[in-house]
Amino acid sequence: MSSKTYSSILTLCIAFGITGMVGADELIDATTTLPNAKPGECYAKVVIPAGFKTETEEVLVKEASERIEIIPAKYEWVQEKVLVKEASQKLVSVPATYETVTEQVEVRPESLSWRTSLHGKSPLANPALLEAAKAGGIDLNAATPGTCFHEHLKPARYETKTEQIIQSEATEKVEIIPAKYEWVTEKVLVKEASRKEVATPPVYETITEKVMIEPAKTVWKKGRGLVERIDNSTGEIMCLVEVPAKYKTITKRVVKTPASTKVIEIPAQYKTVKVRKLVSPAQEKRIEIPAKYSTVTKREKVADEQFVWHEIHNNDMDASTRTGNQICLKKIPAKFKTVKRRVVKTPASTKTVEIPAQYKTVKVRKLVSAPQEKRIEIPAKYTTITKRIKVSEQKLEWRSVLCQTNMTPAVISKVQQALKAAGFNPGPVDGMAGSATLRAVDAYQRDKGLARGGLTMDTLKSLGVSI
Repeated sequence: MSSKTYSSILTLCIAFGITGMVGADELIDATTTLPNAKPGECYAKVVIPAGFKTETEEVLVKEASERIEIIPAKYEWVQEKVLVKEASQKLVSVPATYETVTEQVEVRPESLSWRTSLHGKSPLANPALLEAAKAGGIDLNAATPGTCFHEHLKPARYETKTEQIIQSEATEKVEIIPAKYEWVTEKVLVKEASRKEVATPPVYETITEKVMIEPAKTVWKKGRGLVERIDNSTGEIMCLVEVPAKYKTITKRVVKTPASTKVIEIPAQYKTVKVRKLVSPAQEKRIEIPAKYSTVTKREKVADEQFVWHEIHNNDMDASTRTGNQICLKKIPAKFKTVKRRVVKTPASTKTVEIPAQYKTVKVRKLVSAPQEKRIEIPAKYTTITKRIKVSEQKLEWRSVLCQTNMTPAVISKVQQALKAAGFNPGPVDGMAGSATLRAVDAYQRDKGLARGGLTMDTLKSLGVSI
């Protein structure tokens, strides 16, 4: 191997560390302990970037309000019938009507269970194997349906519960109590009361408000300066820079005093006449008929399966360490039962028979149209602002990278060809890990959401390059 090639390997293994900008306000360093490496392996400290999402928010800049217009009352003198005997009513009961409906009732919910296979009615897995898999570093909670591992299972636990299902809804029966009347002398309206309304317009004021669209943060930036190299130091300088929060000033018009009206009352005029007066109106008496129910039994899950295992397509461990057992996460669909019940289609009610009133003709000043207020709505105005919100913290981790034993010009050429095919410019395909190749690797990792800071084995796998 030439000295130039070996120098490029050392650059990747030692100096190809943190690149670009690293947010340090929530930086988690998981690299305080060196990885348990095998002879000939190299590891680099890489940055797992923080996750962000962009949200938009509507901000009020002018509140909604309204404008009031007054439409005055109108009157005219007319010959009018005056009530001397009030109208009455006769109530007739109308019974309720019913109909029968069917519906699907869930008696067993959809569930997931660990099985020994995804095919047919395979048995549940043993929990002792799951605990062993957890101790081995398998996260069963992150498993998706259809995933299989090598080893043990503990079955899910269910309880049988009963539930009351309505078959016939509660209803009621209606009985009629007739009205009672008596002759009395009372005052009769000959000139209606009136009123005059005066509008008071709304009062507004303008206010300004600052809205934060991005919070303050700190970031690591690569710096420059004179640094003495000691032992195996790379001479790298990192500077923590504070980035202030960003704000946007908005102006909005708000209602200080809302629009209103002032009413001036004009009293009514009356005349004394003899009329037949309603003492007590006709009434309806409702008798409740209770609902009817039936009992349905269903099973509910009260404890999930517990597992720890090895995904069947994962070749990190030697096949000779497997016990031959297999567990798979299988989805069991929900179970439903069809039930029928009697429901009220039309509730019980009453039908009113009108008995007309008796009148005599008098001359009165009649209100043609009452004074009215017309409210015209003025809609609110909004502006849209965009915010960037952090959803996960960045961190440092050790990741396996190419080293002296496996970084050959042929491997570097494969990486350059794969980067070029993926649309990232690595410079000339010459088998040398130059600055253009390293920039292309970093751009590819950013685009694919991979850990950055070195040519990791995950990056090689994503590029489809084998060594």
